Amino acid sequence: MIVRLTLAALLLGTALPAAAAPAPAAAPVAATANTPAATLRALFVKSDEDSMARNPVSALFRGDPRYADQFGDYISDAYIAAEKQAAIDELAALAKIDRGSLSANDQISYDVFKWQRTTDLRGLQPDILAATVVRPIDHFNGLHLAYADLSSGEGVAPFKTVADYENNLKRLKGFDGFLDESIVRFRQGMKSGVVQPKLVVKNVIEQLDGLIAQGVTGSVFYKPVTKFPEGFSEADKIRLKNEYAAAVQNGVLPAFTRLRDFLKSDYLPVARDSVGISQMPGGAALYQYLIQSQTTTDITPEQVHALGLSEVARITGEMEKVKNTVGFKGTLQEFFVAVREDPKQHATSGQAFGDGFRTIGKQVDLKIPTLFSTIPKSPLEIRPAPAYAEKTQAAGYYNPGTPDGSRPGIFYYNTYDIKSRAAYGMETLYLHEGIPGHHFQISLAQENTDLPPFQRFGGNTAFVEGWALYAESLGAKLGMYTDPYQLYGHLDDEMLRAMRLVVDSGIHAKGWTRDQAIAYMMANSAMSRTDATAEVERYIAIPGQALAYKIGQLQIAKVRAKAEAALGPKFDIRDFHAQVLDTGALPMAVLESKIDAWIARGGGK
Repeated sequence: MIVRLTLAALLLGTALPAAAAPAPAAAPVAATANTPAATLRALFVKSDEDSMARNPVSALFRGDPRYADQFGDYISDAYIAAEKQAAIDELAALAKIDRGSLSANDQISYDVFKWQRTTDLRGLQPDILAATVVRPIDHFNGLHLAYADLSSGEGVAPFKTVADYENNLKRLKGFDGFLDESIVRFRQGMKSGVVQPKLVVKNVIEQLDGLIAQGVTGSVFYKPVTKFPEGFSEADKIRLKNEYAAAVQNGVLPAFTRLRDFLKSDYLPVARDSVGISQMPGGAALYQYLIQSQTTTDITPEQVHALGLSEVARITGEMEKVKNTVGFKGTLQEFFVAVREDPKQHATSGQAFGDGFRTIGKQVDLKIPTLFSTIPKSPLEIRPAPAYAEKTQAAGYYNPGTPDGSRPGIFYYNTYDIKSRAAYGMETLYLHEGIPGHHFQISLAQENTDLPPFQRFGGNTAFVEGWALYAESLGAKLGMYTDPYQLYGHLDDEMLRAMRLVVDSGIHAKGWTRDQAIAYMMANSAMSRTDATAEVERYIAIPGQALAYKIGQLQIAKVRAKAEAALGPKFDIRDFHAQVLDTGALPMAVLESKIDAWIARGGGK
């Protein structure tokens, strides 16, 4: 799982990469548009520049400091209108370019850009906005948490100079305003009947309580002034500490308190008892849009559900084989319970958990050259999830580094309720979040300076998460899964992604309850109730996003099987992986077209 801060992420639960070096300055289209290719590239650069200006926090994630003193807007009518007009204008400019005269790589870029901006524009139409903008925060996505991490001094925002510290203070004023604007949007939803489920609201209230309870000097927003870089004068240190204390005490904490009190007193009483998005006005149409935008396919909720049931049945058969290998004599469900309750199969301490992941990483590094010909420059760091976010965070997640390696990619592992954390799932989790999963896919894309910015630093969930799940399937070739329990952990994780198809569509299209969904997941895997509950509440908060993992992985596996069959002895797994990864995150149809063309050329580099 990865996170970015944009309108799409805030309103639609999109999780996409966003870390990079500064983009080149925008070039006037007319001055460079001598050929279709030059016109196309100029359009890409202008689109990227304009987007960063409208979304300054995203520029911070990109490592671009030009807007570091600005927070941005994100949910006002004026902001939404500007995003919509930009999509309209850019699609119109794209349509004027002769695609047939472009190179193969530029045609891929053309197709990706068209898909992305068309999808963006659909999400900005009145019917979708009416169901999204009035729900600006949930317990999984929301600036109340994401911006806390960004401002902590340990996130993506730089804290190297006095100016960096001062810029953060300026941004905090905008953050306070965003929290108040969120209340306005929530009130609009109260009038239209489009509201969050009660359990989502309760989770957000609990998160806000935790942030408020930190006080001033214990606040994550005060943390940057507890440790200054070398070279700061004592006068600057004293001044900044006082200014940060004032910003937290007089700005951030009161804004959090206003939002918490509103949610508790005004919003919670009218929030939904139901958890499915289709059970609110406009929800059914929104769910179909979310499926299309997240999976980059036209699959329907009914097809999603059927596919999930099929995959659950297949993986169940593989689990039976592992059960027999370890000599367990009971039923598979009894095996689930035995594994779930066996202290030897769970983490013992946060330190041991982290050390285990670091050991796995060293083992994987030795085998990587057998499957990959290109290795990212950006290093990978392994850290525990921040305490303020761990209760509702996933078991592991990834934050991208920068292309030049100055900020590493970070794999966060979750130590909340540590004894419930599955040690048997460590190898597969590392492969997904770290190497060769998110870290390889995101880093290789953003380090490829031949790509236009939106391909280097953007993407779609089906490719990003589909690749990470596909990366798990490479475990045996990377020396993993020799322990049958680690193989079981891999199957258990694959089962999770298959169950997501059943449960997400069950909740949002078939009227499943929270408890029904939790029971299904525990019956078909060794998940603890803690993990199953967090997963189900994630699907409730961000419908459709979890579908992309399995559907994306199946599509990548499908094109690999096609290439292997067509190329025979000419097929080289390293070349295939390079083809998949060297043009950024592609919609599934674009990826298949690219691999078809590679097959037609006879494979190779």
